[in-house]
Order: sequence, then C-alpha cells, then structure tokens
Amino acid sequence: MTARRLRDIAHLTFRNPASLVYLALVAAAAVFVTVDTLFVAHEDASFAGLWLILLSAPTIFAFFIGGDLFGEGVTESAWFLYAALPLSVLIQAFALGWFVRLLRGASPGPAHPKGA
Repeated sequence: MTARRLRDIAHLTFRNPASLVYLALVAAAAVFVTVDTLFVAHEDASFAGLWLILLSAPTIFAFFIGGDLFGEGVTESAWFLYAALPLSVLIQAFALGWFVRLLRGASPGPAHPKGA
C-alpha cells in the first residue's frame, strides 16, 4: 500500500463527520460500560456491554461466525472479543466514511458553474 492510500483510508475512517459521530457514540458507550463495570454493584449480571456489541453490529457478528470456524473456544475467549470489537468498529467507521463519500460524489451538481 502506498502512503497516499493509507492516508485516504485514515481520512475516510477518522476525518469524516459521520464516522466521527459514530466513533464518538462508541467511545461514549465504552465509557458507560467501564463506569458500570468498575463502580456500580449489581446483584445480577449487567447488560451494559450489550451497547458496545449493538454499536459494532453487524461486523462483529461476522467475526463471531469466522471465529466459530476455528472452534468454539476461540469465540468464547476474552482476547477474541477484545480484538474483534475495535476491529469491527474501525471497519464500520471506514465503511461509513466511504458511503458518505460515495453519496457526495454521486450527487449531481450544476453542469456549468455560475459566471462561466
């Protein structure tokens, strides 16, 4: 990959307004899950982590299906979730940026600029 291609990928993932809103939502959910896990006592299990899974869906489900091909123990391990979650979020942020660029590029502008 060339440096320009990497810069384009980073731009679509981190400098697009739609991607930034998505990444901010994921970061807010991660803070919520962290605070809930560390500072709130529950009698039963907390479903706070479900928000992160829902925000990373459907890509994380593809990781789960792919992990099941290697055996059930792979997807049940903590390291798999800790790797699959950020990867799926980054893939979706990139896809969101690419989709916004596609929509902006496909919108027809005036055939001739004013004053020409």
